[in-house]
Amino acid sequence: MILEAAVVEIKSKLFKFKYPKFLGLITAVILAYWIFSKPAVAGFFSGLGNGWGYLGIAIAGFFFSFGFTTPFSVGVFVTLSTKNPLFAAILAGFCAMIADILIFNFVRFSFMDEFKRLEKTSVIKETSELIEYSIGHKLKVYLTYIFAGLILASPLPDEAGVIMLAGLTKIKQINLAIISLIFKSFGIFILLLI
Repeated sequence: MILEAAVVEIKSKLFKFKYPKFLGLITAVILAYWIFSKPAVAGFFSGLGNGWGYLGIAIAGFFFSFGFTTPFSVGVFVTLSTKNPLFAAILAGFCAMIADILIFNFVRFSFMDEFKRLEKTSVIKETSELIEYSIGHKLKVYLTYIFAGLILASPLPDEAGVIMLAGLTKIKQINLAIISLIFKSFGIFILLLI
């Protein structure tokens, strides 16, 4: 009986992870890297070029915004060859902007519990207080916009950038759309050129 209780306690500690969504995200990145590092997969997407074309780019752009599907979109962008990368980046950026607005309106709380937990850590608290004290509130807001924009442009999960904008600023949806479109298009353009 005592041994059984000890086994149950050990199991609960082993399988109770404080940040399960981040663990899932890291797993998705590793899986996408493994899949797209296979020459057959890379050759398949590279060969699609004109056949799959802009529909595939639009779909990959939409899924570029969601944390768990971003690594797969990056794989598509890096392996897909397109004749007009600027148009493709704007198209994919527009579709990613739509996804960001969906995240902002409907799914913005998917990571909120973990971000609230992270906010309570001493490192985040001290950094926030230091920034507020050193540079002031207005500059902090501008830096938040820039930092969130860089997150949106990168393959990092957009939930982090959108929640940062939604939680730390009083951003309007139209401003989020503009920031998202510009930064997403730029980030995707860079990936298409790789």
